[in-house]
This record gives sequence, structure tokens and C-alpha cells, in this order.
Amino acid sequence: MARTVRNAKIDSRSARAKLAERREPYWTVISAGCAIGYRKGAKGGTWVARMRDEAKQHYEALGAADDSRDPDGLTVFSFSQAQERARDFFTRKARELAGHAEPSQGPYTVSAAVSDYLAARERRGSKGVRADRYAANARIIPELGSIEVAKLTAKRIRDWHHKVAEAPKLLRTGKDAAAQKTAPVDSRDSEAVRARRSTANRLLTVLKAALNHAFHEGKAASDEPWRKVKPYREADAAVVRYLSALECLRLVNTCEPAFRNIVRGALVTGCRYGELTRLKVTDFNRDAGTVAVRQSKAGKPRHVALNTEGQQLFSALTAGRGPRDLIFTRADGDAWGVSHQQRPLIEASERAKLDPPATFHILRHTYASILAMRGAPMGVIAAQLGHADTRMTEKHYAHLAPSYVADTVRSALPAYGIVDGAAVVAMR
Repeated sequence: MARTVRNAKIDSRSARAKLAERREPYWTVISAGCAIGYRKGAKGGTWVARMRDEAKQHYEALGAADDSRDPDGLTVFSFSQAQERARDFFTRKARELAGHAEPSQGPYTVSAAVSDYLAARERRGSKGVRADRYAANARIIPELGSIEVAKLTAKRIRDWHHKVAEAPKLLRTGKDAAAQKTAPVDSRDSEAVRARRSTANRLLTVLKAALNHAFHEGKAASDEPWRKVKPYREADAAVVRYLSALECLRLVNTCEPAFRNIVRGALVTGCRYGELTRLKVTDFNRDAGTVAVRQSKAGKPRHVALNTEGQQLFSALTAGRGPRDLIFTRADGDAWGVSHQQRPLIEASERAKLDPPATFHILRHTYASILAMRGAPMGVIAAQLGHADTRMTEKHYAHLAPSYVADTVRSALPAYGIVDGAAVVAMR
């Protein structure tokens, strides 16, 4: 066993109690390029591992520190136990960066297949790995992780798929919560049932992709068991929620000033939250009236055309600033984080009386829906949103676009005079 490194500031519970709370961990170097950190929070601390290579730094959350509970080696760790987990991470990450698979330590399980698949996606720079890893750890690994891929059957996968569709919905839970919060699904609510089946289908897609990766890597003899399992039909029907112009105005007016800017940016560009937070002053071309999105979910850069209002917004936000400055920043000047948008958007939605609350995905839907209803071609909308082709765009927005069928029906079908109060105009 490797020698345990000592650090008088963090190697005991009493020493850590004297430290100030801060987001940046208190680091201790384990070896060249490898360190373990202690992050002090309001409700206790956590351990973090960091490994540097020539290109970037890699991090791994190790677990909670034994600040208020005795270490158990599973969810709560002492300084020495955290070092053992950190060394496992350093070894695993070094092998991944060198392009080597994990050494075989027994039968190849579903858990190993999922881990290898996500690691391969991470090396390719694929987007969405973080969310898929979270979903896999919550729904796939607990049920199927210990099963050998060679012994996995279609019935076992099908039973798991149905169980996920009927399971309670997982709710956002704080790091210090004792247990994961859930919400029951009303089986009488067809939309709630559809949503759960849609979630089950997305997880099935992740599982199949991981097993297919194992099959192509020669770690599974056949792909027949999972090929037999089909997703729920009509579970992924497009359900588009978009805001009216008045709702957009109410939402913007109820946002805090710094957050208001990024909400405005979403409405005039249709960009994802992560795309907006990475935009720099140099990405705005004042002469062309466009914004360059250099990192996108699809992995391809694109140029988003701005209308007059959008150009005015970006001109005001970039005036007098350096080309490498971020366009959208928090009130304190720091960059927006991965999930910093959720709480302020929910609070602004409540003040604007929007039910359900707006999300950045709804703002993106709003942008595309308005374009569709104004007659913009599906190809133009797809290009603006960064879709690879028009299939996804048509699935969500084609029904909103003016069409020959709709125009013909409305002009040809007579008014029967069967509706009462035809002179009454609804107030928005």
C-alpha cells in the first residue's frame, strides 16, 4: 500500500473545523501532477481528486469527509481513505489517457461496459456525458450493473425498462440530503405516463449504446439480447411549450439585472445555456450582425443571425470590453456555472406568474416556435439551432408553420354558426 501523505491542516476532524469555508479546495500534493483537496462547505466538507496532464486538469469527486459522521469507507471517508480512492482515480485516469483499457479483474459486467462507453465518449469530446453518467448511476447501475454482459438476457433488460417507466420521478436533491427525493407518478395522467416512458427510452438508448460499444470492442459475443428490446412507442411525442411575447416581456422584467441579460440572449439567439455562457466579445460580429457559437452540442460551430433587437443587445453588452471577455457574466463578474441558471429562472418565473416555470430549453423552444409560426423554412431554423439536419426541427416545429393544408381548410370550411358568443374576444 502506498504511503499516506500527512497534512496537519486537513488530516484530522478538529484541524478541518478551524478552516474557513471556501469553494476552492485546500490541496495536498500526493505525487507529481496528482493532488487531493478538501472543499469546506457550510454543512461539512468533501474530498476531491485532481490530476494534471499536458492538456488539462481532470477532477473526481471522492465523497464526503468525516466532519460530522464516522468514516465508513463507502459514503464518508477519512483523509487516509480518501487518498486510497484518489490513487485509484489517478491509476484509472492515467490508463484512459494512455488509451489502455482497464485490466481484467473478472467477468465483464454492465457497469464496466457503461464506464468504458462513457470514457470513450469523453475522450472524443462528446457532449452530454455528465448527464448520461448521472442518469446511468441513478437508474442503470443499481439494477443491472453487477450482471455479466455475457449473461444479460432480453427479458432482464425488458423487465428493467418497464420498471424504470413505472418508477417515481427523481427530484433535484442537495448534496447533504440523507436520501434521494422522489415524486410518485399518477398513472391516470397520460402526460405523466408518457414522460416516464420517454425517460425509460432515453435510458434504454444509453444502455444499448454502452452494450454496442462493448460488442464492437470484442467484449461481448453477441448483441442479440438488447437488439430484441424495443422502446415504448409514441412516448417521445413532441410536446412544445413556448412563451408568448407578453410572457417573454414579463419574464425579462422580473429577472435580476445580470441574469436578465442572459435570458435576453437566449430569446434573441435560441442558443443553449452552455453556449451562451461560453460566448466571448470576439464572437459577436457587429458588421455582419451574427454571433459565432464555436462549441455546440453537435460538435459543429455555427453562426447565428441576429435581428435588430439582438444586434442592439449584443452591441450594448460588448461595448468597451476586451475581445476575450465573456459576454454574459454574473453580477460579481464571475462566469456563470453549470447549474447557476435554474434557481434564478424559477424565481423569475414565479414573479412573472408563469406556470410551469420557464427553463432555458423553453426559451430555446420559444425562439424556434416564433420563427416557425412566422413562416421561416425548417432548414433555416435547423441551422440557427445547430441541428444536424431538419428531422428534429420538423418533429418539434413543423406543425406550427403555415402550411398549404391549414390555409386550404381555413379558407374552404364554412362558419356553421354553432358557437355561442362569437362576438366575445378573449383577453390575454
